[in-house]
Amino acid sequence: MKPNRIASTAIAAALLITAALLAPPADAGSTLERIRSAKTLRVGITGTQPPLNAKNKAGNIIGFEADLARMLGASMGVKTELVATPFAELLPKVAKGELDIVISGLTMTPERNLDVAFVGPYFVSGKSILSDEHTLADLQDAREINKPDMKLVALKDSTSQIFAEEIIPKAQLTTVASYAAGVKMVKDGTADVLIADHPFCMVAVLQDEGETLVTLAEPFTFEPIGMALPPDDALFVNLVTNFLTMIEGTGTLLEMKESYFADGEWLADVQQ
Repeated sequence: MKPNRIASTAIAAALLITAALLAPPADAGSTLERIRSAKTLRVGITGTQPPLNAKNKAGNIIGFEADLARMLGASMGVKTELVATPFAELLPKVAKGELDIVISGLTMTPERNLDVAFVGPYFVSGKSILSDEHTLADLQDAREINKPDMKLVALKDSTSQIFAEEIIPKAQLTTVASYAAGVKMVKDGTADVLIADHPFCMVAVLQDEGETLVTLAEPFTFEPIGMALPPDDALFVNLVTNFLTMIEGTGTLLEMKESYFADGEWLADVQQ
């Protein structure tokens, strides 16, 4: 993706306003003190969750969340360091102070909120389906595919598999080792529906370039995606909350989302 792809007057204005309003005071909490001292914001991100985040062919992390992280750092007047981290290690590292913040497709749950603070949501995800346009283009309810003659496919040992087993138990379920294998089954007709996270389904439709694949306009489930922060710095939480409010209010957040979800041009630069 070209660096100026989402550049706009709205974004520039948002950065100027947030930089002025959100500059940390001298008595900031421990995380803000470290960020101010190092002049660097350490952001935990997997780099493996397109379109939220992914690595390009040069090995750099790109995507909606990568842009969001860099904008947050710019609003604070510091450098943004994207720290590629396995998903299972993100929350433990931010809780220990090894990361300043996590911005990586993280669902805000009460269980997680016991250990970290959350700001958001900045994005809403959930379970969705990918299908041939002639099969389930108008499907709006998961129960409509809960019947014995429906063939489902889901990623093995994923929350999508659990969702299918618990919510759609009457259908025939096959599990696969990769999303690519599941998409192939849908395209060659050996499966009617792939159960997957909504962002992935949207990316698959973009990659298909409108040939046969379709997904839902809205996911079946509600999964609010938020930023995870250390639990002991209320001022940092307040700063990030105000930042998110600012970019939502100016329309900047929506513009960023559309640059990834409405146009698949950037996918040509993603590692396969």
